[in-house]
Amino acid sequence: MKIRVYYEDTDTGGVVYHSNYLNFCERARSEAFFDKGLTPVLESGHFVARKVNADFYKSAKLGDMLEVKTHLISMKAASFTLSQEIYKENNKIFELEILLVYIDFNAKVQKINSETKELILSLF
Repeated sequence: MKIRVYYEDTDTGGVVYHSNYLNFCERARSEAFFDKGLTPVLESGHFVARKVNADFYKSAKLGDMLEVKTHLISMKAASFTLSQEIYKENNKIFELEILLVYIDFNAKVQKINSETKELILSLF
């Protein structure tokens, strides 16, 4: 997914504020659902971040075009792990590994049903 860096994404020096890289990755995950005519909030629940490991390599700046690439690493009964990388002009500037857990609308961890597993596999 391509993302342009806007003024709201930067600090006063025009450099992307560190937490916005997480926002860019979230947008890419959400967009995968939107591209299929869905939303990340499913009928029986949704996914929440349980663990995040991030590496910052270089900074992005105001006006830059970035590309977020997302890959499924593993899937378990109630969670899955993704790798997300952000590139600027084919150079990796940020990398994220995120564990997402499936919860119901009462915030209880739920097993991912087979239909949702198939959806995740098709998205990532």
